[in-house]
Amino acid sequence: MVMEYNVKEVASEFPNANDFSKISKRTARTVDNRDSVEPKITPDQAVKLCDRNFGIGADGVIFALPGINGTDYTMRIFNSDGSEPEMCGNGVRCFARFIAELENLQGKQSFTVHTGAGLIVPEIQEDGKVRVDMGEPILKASDVPTKLPANKDQSVVRSKLDVDGITWNVTCVSMGNPHCVTFATEASQDLQVDELNLAEIGPKFEHHVMFPARTNTEFVQVLSPKHLKMRVWERGAGATLACGTGACATVVAAVLEGRAGRSCTVDLPGGPLDIEWREEDNHIYMTGPAEVVFYGSIPL
Repeated sequence: MVMEYNVKEVASEFPNANDFSKISKRTARTVDNRDSVEPKITPDQAVKLCDRNFGIGADGVIFALPGINGTDYTMRIFNSDGSEPEMCGNGVRCFARFIAELENLQGKQSFTVHTGAGLIVPEIQEDGKVRVDMGEPILKASDVPTKLPANKDQSVVRSKLDVDGITWNVTCVSMGNPHCVTFATEASQDLQVDELNLAEIGPKFEHHVMFPARTNTEFVQVLSPKHLKMRVWERGAGATLACGTGACATVVAAVLEGRAGRSCTVDLPGGPLDIEWREEDNHIYMTGPAEVVFYGSIPL
């Protein structure tokens, strides 16, 4: 796939109803290692691409770039507001599906991807789903980051967060990007996530003074020890239908709070994800679908 400066070739994909536009700066089936790993479009142009009325319409724009530090590929992403997150779990699955199509990969395949959150290893499954080794969760408060008081082990688990006079019980996790996970308020020990007004409360969590880098927020309802229901307010993207890193952070928080086991199905408005937090290597594995919706070009 060759891209000209003034006309961008794009592929759009849905993973669990998140949608991303992918831009390749690579020729089909070969990597041009002389090329820069800097995106050739600006954050403002990414905002235009994501506009659902005058652009393509997407939750973010992902760039497929040459690998660095020995990796096969580099992934960069701009959110729909033009900000650049460290990584995106559902975006990685879309990225993997895009690479499989671009390189005409057949059967079960895996490769390494450099992201702002570190090394990620996606694997295309025989059934077409994508399984991603998301690495280890980060629990140290200063690394999430959050200013909430930490426990003796420096984690923030079942901490109290005041949002507009309501006290929420929260657990903070980084999956390379910050997450605040809540299962309950002080007044109500079980959330009914479908009843929440995310457009009202989501921004108040995202921009809370306790989160110096802002935060993604997951509102979670426990259906069983192996089944969780989640809605998400994403930093820089708002209410979305799914969030892969958020689903991973949710299972970590559920385990730390004693609400669920290490292997769970997480229901999101866009569909379920299978998440496993392995005790033997402390890594989190995410499995879910991704499919190509269209290829096209757009002038910027």
